[in-house]
Amino acid sequence: MPDWTTKDIPSQIGRVAVITGATSGIGYEAAKALAGAGARVIIASRNERKGAEVLADIRAATPDADVAFEPLDLASLVSVARAATRIAASAPRIDLLINNAGVMAIPDRHETEDGFEMQMGANYIGHFALTMRLLRNVLAAGNPRVVTVSSLAHRSGKINFDDLQWETSYSAWRAYCQSKLATLMFSLELDRIARAEGWNLTSMAAHPGYAITGLQSTGPRMGRDGAGWLELVSKAMEPFFSHSAAGGALPTLFAATSPDAEGGVMYGPDGFYELKGPPMHAKIVPYARNKAIGRRLWEVSEQLTGLKISVPATA
Repeated sequence: MPDWTTKDIPSQIGRVAVITGATSGIGYEAAKALAGAGARVIIASRNERKGAEVLADIRAATPDADVAFEPLDLASLVSVARAATRIAASAPRIDLLINNAGVMAIPDRHETEDGFEMQMGANYIGHFALTMRLLRNVLAAGNPRVVTVSSLAHRSGKINFDDLQWETSYSAWRAYCQSKLATLMFSLELDRIARAEGWNLTSMAAHPGYAITGLQSTGPRMGRDGAGWLELVSKAMEPFFSHSAAGGALPTLFAATSPDAEGGVMYGPDGFYELKGPPMHAKIVPYARNKAIGRRLWEVSEQLTGLKISVPATA
């Protein structure tokens, strides 16, 4: 896949794509590219004002683009349920589900509406719930894919089953690393389940490398007035190690559209430490491939959300 770009995206005409957190950053770039290739794109995100702006921007770039916005707050299981109901009604068949939205390194511990630590809740548990609720519609497609966005940070993560919500010892960075490890392990476990059940579903992960988006400032500034150390360090590194949001979206887009993309893997940039460059197979640390831990995380997630896989036997 040397030098793969958006020009290599095959026609997406007739495909329906749902992507979370696509009002900015790599999610926006992915949504714009998919709409430009002919897909019907449903953007699911919190900010309705930004959603309207993004729809206008995409339509300006592609006048005949078929794009829509659905309000979704991944930090609320009620919001996830309502959004999934609306999306399922408007899209009986979902060819592509991109679990993209995320928040990074919140300096102080915050909880979601359901009492989950914010990063674990919004980055992982909300996406687990959304995928479970949309799975019937995904499996109704001819060759569906679920692409879940992880991070290089997964390499430093561990699943802290004894304190999954960081109630006793919160660390902004460790909590972020755990949440992105969880998204990766979810992607791998979903692919294992699909193969075991004989489904026509392909599940893979992607990471953007070091892409310049609002992620580096939004989370670290939550509850604070100015930049913290992580944002300052990120700013200093940008000129040397980063690439644009459009560049960061390429691994996601490759996973979502390339005929050569495989299930059960992760795609990331082909460059120093996978920080930037065209998409390639990315490194997955052995811990993330531990099937017993992946299965346990899945079962815990079912308990936390009250959701289990429920699909027709013929899926």
